Amino acid sequence: MIPLFLGASIAHKEGSEDDLISTNLVALSLFQIVGEGRMLSLSNIEVVYSDVILVLKGVTLEVPDGKIVALLGANGAGKTTTLKAISCLLKTELGKITEGSIVFDGQRIDQKNPEEIVKYGIVQVMEGRPSFENLTVEENLIVGASSRKNTTGIKRDLEMVYNYFPVLRGMRQRVSGYLSGGERQMLVMSRGLMARPKLMLLDEPSLGLSPILVEDIFKIIKRLNKKEGTFFLLVEQNAMMALSISDHAYVIENGRIVMDGPAAELIENEDIKEFYLGLSKIGKRKSYRDVKHYKRRKRWVG
Repeated sequence: MIPLFLGASIAHKEGSEDDLISTNLVALSLFQIVGEGRMLSLSNIEVVYSDVILVLKGVTLEVPDGKIVALLGANGAGKTTTLKAISCLLKTELGKITEGSIVFDGQRIDQKNPEEIVKYGIVQVMEGRPSFENLTVEENLIVGASSRKNTTGIKRDLEMVYNYFPVLRGMRQRVSGYLSGGERQMLVMSRGLMARPKLMLLDEPSLGLSPILVEDIFKIIKRLNKKEGTFFLLVEQNAMMALSISDHAYVIENGRIVMDGPAAELIENEDIKEFYLGLSKIGKRKSYRDVKHYKRRKRWVG
């Protein structure tokens, strides 16, 4: 990066005011190019559990500022492990990063503690929708803001999440253990939002929900991205829904990224259609017998 004062110094030596202006403009352009970039970057990440089981094998992916990125894959492909590597939760399951680096907002974070990750602005919404079942809905939400000190801001954001999830407003004094699956998904997402994250890691938000609720949840994710500027790394098996709201997507299999590209292109990709949407080239659904041996025919495996 060429700092502006260096550009001014060079121009001053050349003795021209026009040179000064043009050099500073060039320097400013370079500054903007370098300053824009990727808020989250995983580079060649390898993860091992119990010093024996290699789960992630050189995963590299990026989540640009302000974007929604989907991570697609079957059960056991390494999607949740990828999220836990980012949020530094691997230690709770005897896992660790053995190779590679994770950088967020210009700082390396792969050796931090989970509480530090939250302070950086990264929040993970776990698969299975865990909540504090003996606390009320509103108490759960306030727990989500425990890393913040600004009481006024917490009250404002409490109102914000009730606006995004109005069904929770009427349940604010209900014990969360009695919520349905859809209501609990709204609660854990809202609790994550109370931490005022820059980046949310969503793990299977559609799991076990009715089609109508899934559509509602994904619409809210899109609204949060547009209105609040929150960006998302979305792990999801519902490939069609994930690709419909995402800017970019990665496909992970057996711990490796095997394909990535703009979501609008991947949703038209024949392999994605066949192996994740169950559609043939003519748009008809494939039978289970046709799909189950897909590994032999994948063009990306080569």
